[in-house]
Formats: sequence, C-alpha cells, structure tokens
Amino acid sequence: MTTLFITSSGTGIGKTFVTRRLIAELKAAGRHVRALKPVASGFDAAQPEDSDTGELLRALGLEPTAANLDAVSPWRFAAPLSPDMAAARERRTIPFAALVAHCRAADRSGHVTLIEGIGGVMVPLDDEHTVLDWIAALEVPALLVVGSYLGTLSHSLTAAAALHTRGVPIAGIVVSESEEQPVPAAETAATLARFTAPMPIQVLPRVGSAPLLPLLEPYLK
Repeated sequence: MTTLFITSSGTGIGKTFVTRRLIAELKAAGRHVRALKPVASGFDAAQPEDSDTGELLRALGLEPTAANLDAVSPWRFAAPLSPDMAAARERRTIPFAALVAHCRAADRSGHVTLIEGIGGVMVPLDDEHTVLDWIAALEVPALLVVGSYLGTLSHSLTAAAALHTRGVPIAGIVVSESEEQPVPAAETAATLARFTAPMPIQVLPRVGSAPLLPLLEPYLK
C-alpha cells in the first residue's frame, strides 16, 4: 500500500490528530510521506495556519503558502458545514472526478500518501456522492477513526459496516479517546473488537501516546 484514506464515524472525532501522528511516525521511520485533505470546510482564509490543513502542513514541515494550501486542500470552504452545504453557500460544487484524480495524482512511488477525509463516512460531497463513494472510487484501504463518547459503538459499527458493504478494506480502527466518555476507551475498544475481529484496534489516549504505525505495517510497501 502507498495510499491510506483516514475516515471517521463522525465530525470532530480526531482524523487530523491521527493523520498528524501518522506523518510523524512515518517520518521517524525514514519513510517519505505526503498528506492531503482535499476538501476542507470551516476554513478561515485569514488564519490558514489554524486550520486542519495548516496542521497537516506543519506536520510535513511546510509553510501555509497559497501553493501549499492548494496542493493539500484545493477545495476549501468557509462555512463549517458538510461539503455540499458549504460549497452551495459559495455557489460552488466539488467536481467528483477531479477530486478523485487529484488524490490519484498524489500517489508517488516510494511515498506513503495519507488522504484525510471530511466528516464521517456518509457525509455528502455533492448531490450524488458521499465520502464513502470517494473512498470506494480510489480503491484504497481506510483507517477508521472513532471516539469513546456515549453512542460511539453504534456510530462506529455502522461506519465499519458501510465501508465493508462497498468492499473497502479497513486497515484498522483507532479509538481516539473522547473528552467525555462513559467507560474507559479500552473497554469501548474491547466491545468493538467483539464485532470487528480480526480487524486491529488501537486506543489513542488524550494523554500519553500509543504507536499507530504497527496498524499499517501489513499495507506498507
């Protein structure tokens, strides 16, 4: 595998945090890494460094210049809404074929390419396509990031089932510890494991660290 899609069960779960961690771990392992977040909503053009795109650029050691922003997130929208709604408020659309082509063009021999999605698996991109359609079109494995909040079990298993239905390989599940949780994140992970085994699951605590790269080793070329 040279390309991995980082998706989630919902919004604000921790996709960018996980992507940054993967960038750092891949670089520390001596791997060449590229990262994209092709679609970004809630983007403040006056403070690009504070955006998810800005965070990815920092992790890559790049400045938030216009060229770098366009390379990582060519479709940026101001409204913090689903992509279809955010684009509509600017009288724009996200051309699905161009989106897929942009991601494919980033896949280079010898590089690991991380593509961070937007929102959850079933978030609409336009009138016809969802993030799931995007992942399926790319034909790459997905890393599913979920939370440990109340309700995450249903959200997480639904997202995993949606990916499975479309034949998307799931490289693993990362339980990104939520600020509020009814039980320890490890207990949530253990419950998810009963329904998703033998898929690997890794808890990512809010305090401390846990390596994520071992999840991807079977896919790395």
